[in-house]
Parts: sequence; C-alpha cells; structure tokens
Amino acid sequence: MAKATKKTKKSSSKKISSSRSKTELKDFKLGEVTNEYPSTYSPNVLEAFDNKNPGKDAWTTFVCTEFTSLCPKTNQPDFARIFINYIADKKMVESKSLKLYLFSFRNHGDFHEDCVQKICDDLTKLMKPKFIEVIGEFTPRGGISIFPYASASSSAKKYQKIKDDRFTAYAPGKFSCGLSRVYGQ
Repeated sequence: MAKATKKTKKSSSKKISSSRSKTELKDFKLGEVTNEYPSTYSPNVLEAFDNKNPGKDAWTTFVCTEFTSLCPKTNQPDFARIFINYIADKKMVESKSLKLYLFSFRNHGDFHEDCVQKICDDLTKLMKPKFIEVIGEFTPRGGISIFPYASASSSAKKYQKIKDDRFTAYAPGKFSCGLSRVYGQ
C-alpha cells in the first residue's frame, strides 16, 4: 500500500512540475514565508504571469470581500466588496499580488469611484486584457451606498461590444454575486 502511495505522489508532483517551470515562478512573492504589507497605495506590487491559453476566451473573477480605503475628506474608513471580472489576453494577474495591492488602499484616501477606476486602470496597464470590469459595492455611510463600475477592453470589436453591452446593461448586483455564492452558504 505504501508503494502505491509513493507512485501517486510521484505522478502528481510530476504533473504539477510540468505545468509551470521553476524559472517561470521564481520571482513571484507567492509562497514567501513573510509578507510585506504596503502602508500606502502600491500598484508596483502587482505581478502578472503568462496566460497559457491566450487564443481562448475565459472569464476570471476575483471577489475581495474586505476592501478598505479612506474617505479623502474625513479620513474615515470605507468598506466594500470589490469584484474584478476579466478575459485575459497574454497576461494574467497573480492573486497574492492582487491581495497585497488591494490591501494597499487601506490607508489611501480616495472617493469610491476613484478607487474602482484606479483598480481598473492599474490592472489594464499590467495585463492588457481583452476585457475587464471592476465593481465596487461600498457599505452605506450616512445612509447611502455607492456601487461604482469601471471597465476597459482591447480594440477588437468583439471585446468593445462586450464592454458597451455590459456598460449599458449595468445595474447594482448584475455582474457581482451574493456572498452565499462566495462562501457556499
């Protein structure tokens, strides 16, 4: 029985090692024991990796349930869920670097709309995706919730149409999801 286990381990590690080379992964922060959390807005922490399927279309969605920034006027904290939906081209964002980047807004003073636009712009600059949208669902303060939306696309007609269609059809909650879907409740 121990021999079968060893064979399984060998074949699974072989499969894992053939998917991405050590050289390709050596510079990523992923897997480091210690993390340096930025204390100010830090787009420089974002990292990208090569998309192995650039000729195919696939949606990738990130949900950050604990986004925090500061009101630029009062310096009070604002809380939000951030949804990032994108169709990659040649590059994809590495998730740990995205977490550190989103964390960098914690002491950053900007209006909700500016934070969402900045996230969209920074990820567009990093990856040059076929299409990307960023949605912020900020918790109410003073009795008002703000749900900003920003998007960008490549110049290809197909992705320009997706951008135009989704922008026109946007409504709060339309391109995001309830937390029960995130946490499986």
